[in-house]
Amino acid sequence: MNLKAKPFYLDDRDIAWVKTTLGGMSEEEKIAQLFCLITYTDDENYLKYLAGDLKVGGVMTRTMSLSEIVRTVTRLQSHAKIPMLISANLEAGLNQTCYEGTRVGCQMGIAATGDQKYATELARIIGEEAGALGINWAFAPIVDIDYNFRNPITNTRTFGSDVKTVAAFGKAYVEEVQKHGIAASVKHFPGDGVDERDQHLLASVNSLSTDEWDQSYGTVYRTCIEAGAKTVMVGHILQPAYSRALAPGLKDEEIMPALIAPELLNRLLREKLGFNGLIVTDSTTMAGMGTVMPREKAVPLTIASGCDMFLFTKNLEEDLAFMTAGVQSGVITKDRLDEAVTRILALKASLKLHEKNNLPDERAARAIVGCAEHQAVAREVADKNITLVKSEQGVLPISPEKYPRVLVYKKEGAASAFGGGVTAGACDRFVEKLKARGFAVDVFSPGGGWEGMAKPVREVYENYDLILYLVALATKSNQTVVRIEWAEPMGADVPVYMNSIPTIMISLENPYHLLDAPRIKTYINTYGGTDEILEELMKKLTGESDFTGINPVDAFCGKWDTRL
Repeated sequence: MNLKAKPFYLDDRDIAWVKTTLGGMSEEEKIAQLFCLITYTDDENYLKYLAGDLKVGGVMTRTMSLSEIVRTVTRLQSHAKIPMLISANLEAGLNQTCYEGTRVGCQMGIAATGDQKYATELARIIGEEAGALGINWAFAPIVDIDYNFRNPITNTRTFGSDVKTVAAFGKAYVEEVQKHGIAASVKHFPGDGVDERDQHLLASVNSLSTDEWDQSYGTVYRTCIEAGAKTVMVGHILQPAYSRALAPGLKDEEIMPALIAPELLNRLLREKLGFNGLIVTDSTTMAGMGTVMPREKAVPLTIASGCDMFLFTKNLEEDLAFMTAGVQSGVITKDRLDEAVTRILALKASLKLHEKNNLPDERAARAIVGCAEHQAVAREVADKNITLVKSEQGVLPISPEKYPRVLVYKKEGAASAFGGGVTAGACDRFVEKLKARGFAVDVFSPGGGWEGMAKPVREVYENYDLILYLVALATKSNQTVVRIEWAEPMGADVPVYMNSIPTIMISLENPYHLLDAPRIKTYINTYGGTDEILEELMKKLTGESDFTGINPVDAFCGKWDTRL
């Protein structure tokens, strides 16, 4: 561990602070520093308990108002003996942690611009807005590779499926956000996007061979590490090929997810890739860790195996007791404890938290967060990334004169604060935009009879000139829904009129919906459903601007019939 080297670059004064601080800590305080917890509230008593009584190393804020975040950060840092890491999920913009923050664009939307400068712009805006609120640790960028379109959580959160793009855009984010005094955390090592299962629910598998991993995820991680990424977040993901190669003789049942796999943390990430920074677990409330061993064993093993910081708890007092027992029993040696805490302190020193006032100023923050200049970039990203995947000749552009009567099918779910950024009511808001442009719009309502009792198709032929499908499917967690669930009876809202009536499908979130509607002849991906995106979408549909977005993934899902 070289504190003067990348990514800490500490000088002698910084190192002296780290050593003096470590030397003055009790074992109890060292154990508390291992924890990065979470808050959904600005309650002073709770925050004082975390920062002043427990003395934990960091806290992540969930989405709050600007005023609440300012109070939260101020109270945490005011009560902390050692300055705290204040983290947030900052993948698409500050809107993921602050209601007033700018959503610049999900990572796939950034990649769809085809221009790396927008990864830099994403990180710049996040850096300026998060920095103004006292946030100093971004749990981003995601450098997973979206190889498997069936993966339920990578999807629009990634920069796509091209290794060079993911590496270049990830590097650009890391370099820019860290210029603003915010540590980047590249995630989720050893790499999600291969399995079609959800690491929130089980320990998923990166099944690539060692050579395949080196040429893909290894390339991406090496690029971001060389760019100076200060932290790496490790997932509930197995990499069996490397576990077997680095720890010969492992039985299948002994292959563990990376956050409790010392061969992956030490031999692969530290030694082979040369990472000298801080390793943090992904959320330990996810079921992936619990599916492989009892929690009381797994909690201390994360640190013993090579992670430096433990993210969240299922039960604070219980997990703290599990970690303490691990130290007292020797599962976590004294040297390993000191090494982990040293890296935590070194990260704080590299961000100069020990030298500066870490309290945000609300008035100054309001001039930055969600400002007009940042919103203009978000609109520019939307203009450049909306992608016309396939188009039937003569259908576009649309106008009230060409298609006066429009039938809209809405396929929507709950809003997602993590993925592409679909906001509640996006479909309804777009319907209102259509009406404001002069279209007469009806919204389809499921119903009708079964065999022999359905309404005649001529009612659709006679009453509508254009059919629009608005698909905004995202769950309440990090997941993005892959499949469309059609209505009863007998798929009542399945596209069946596109051979007779011009039909356009617009996906506001997931780029892969052609899988369930392969014969749709005109299909568009927007990578989100904010007002800026919807307005730019309308301009493109009506011919006021051109479609310039590129596909960061195979939107045809490798199927021949999706290209018809």
